[in-house]
Amino acid sequence: MKNNKKASYFMDGSIVITICALMLLAYVFELTSSKTKIPSIILLLVLGWLVKQITVILHFDIPNLEVALPVLGNIGLILIVLEGSLELELKKSNYPIIAKSGIIALLQMIVLSFIIGFAFYYFDPDISYKSALGNAIALGIISSSVAISSAKNLNSTNKEIITYESSMSDVLGVIFFNFVVLNNTIVGATFGYFFLDLLMILLISLAATIALAFLLSKIKHHVKFAPIIILLIMIYFTSKIYHLPALVFVLLFGLLISNLDEIRHIKFVQKLRPDILNKEVQKFKELNVEFTFLIRTLFFILFGYLIKTSEVLNTDTILWAIGITALIFLSRAIFLKLVGLPLKPLFFIAPRGLITILLFLSIPVTQRSIFLNNSLIIQVILLTVMVMMVGLMLNKKDEVTDQDQE
Repeated sequence: MKNNKKASYFMDGSIVITICALMLLAYVFELTSSKTKIPSIILLLVLGWLVKQITVILHFDIPNLEVALPVLGNIGLILIVLEGSLELELKKSNYPIIAKSGIIALLQMIVLSFIIGFAFYYFDPDISYKSALGNAIALGIISSSVAISSAKNLNSTNKEIITYESSMSDVLGVIFFNFVVLNNTIVGATFGYFFLDLLMILLISLAATIALAFLLSKIKHHVKFAPIIILLIMIYFTSKIYHLPALVFVLLFGLLISNLDEIRHIKFVQKLRPDILNKEVQKFKELNVEFTFLIRTLFFILFGYLIKTSEVLNTDTILWAIGITALIFLSRAIFLKLVGLPLKPLFFIAPRGLITILLFLSIPVTQRSIFLNNSLIIQVILLTVMVMMVGLMLNKKDEVTDQDQE
């Protein structure tokens, strides 16, 4: 009996020590990424894959962890979009950048989705074009979880563009995905219901933002930020159950509370005491960054753990992956030129990642194309991240400049 207890304590202790060691390694990756130019997602995926190989060699009995992936992914997506929106400033001087970033995010996502969707439909005789389009959207969206963290060492203008673009790409992409996948048929009435849902989430967002901002300004207890994050997650998942565009709420909440100075002329905002609330928002940002790092790290280590070597080296999908990756960067170059933004370094930053995985897992089995599988998703993610890594390594001039620091 005592031996069994000792063995149990040993296993529990080993698991905790292993997780802590992995998280500390991930923190080292985060600290050194600005020097090595290697995106942390690459190192986290490799780390997770190595852990899997060790467990196989040592014959450790690990339970099925796949069920945890969507949960971690959704929470990570909430925190990442919130982190990005809290950093955005809605000043008049930023309007041109916001407009250009929004145009690129929307047009590139739509064009890529329709082209890749047509390819799936053309070569897969057992799938409708609507289902093929739903499959393609997962590959047409830039991953803010990878893009924002990788762009943190760029100058302020480029960092803002990437933050705006990738955040809007996530939000617009999820809305587009739900519209295509969740509607059995798309007719005139479908658009009416869609705009009704959008109006509903805007009203919910406004009411929830006012309530949460009020709580943030009034709570005197030393624990005040964690309950607000928990409420955000709860509202997000509740909205998702009713197929409402839940990410819109997260984005609007972050934008509104981080830009109180821009709307302080509104009487209600004045009652929230913006000067005091701004200090609380700054603390909230810092806590959210910590939470985001933990969840994002766990997600990508777990995803790396679940990757099979055969899926990465699958020759049946590699040509598809290369073709889709080439199309991603070709379309990116075209749209950057059209809106008048510099190619370097923005051209290289179009990674796929967390949002791609989440949407792929959300596609009903009956609607999934034979070409969209784990191998294709993994290969496209790795290829787009590798292109980003090489681009950032070559782009030595775009570090934070003296002008940014002034």
